[in-house]
Amino acid sequence: MSHSTMRVHVDQDRCQGHNRCKALAPELFELGEFGNAREIGDGAVPPGLEDKAALARANCPEFAVILTEL
Repeated sequence: MSHSTMRVHVDQDRCQGHNRCKALAPELFELGEFGNAREIGDGAVPPGLEDKAALARANCPEFAVILTEL
């Protein structure tokens, strides 16, 4: 089957803890010690979740969610 061609990353310098990314894509984000979101694991976006990753990026008021195409 196909493998991930996208990675997601949360810029901790920008993240203000709104956690919209986690609400929209809980498969891709978790909360850190201080309540800020971070990517799960290495940030690989499983096939089929690319739209959720893009939605999380689009809804981040701080532009902290970064998507990288591999």
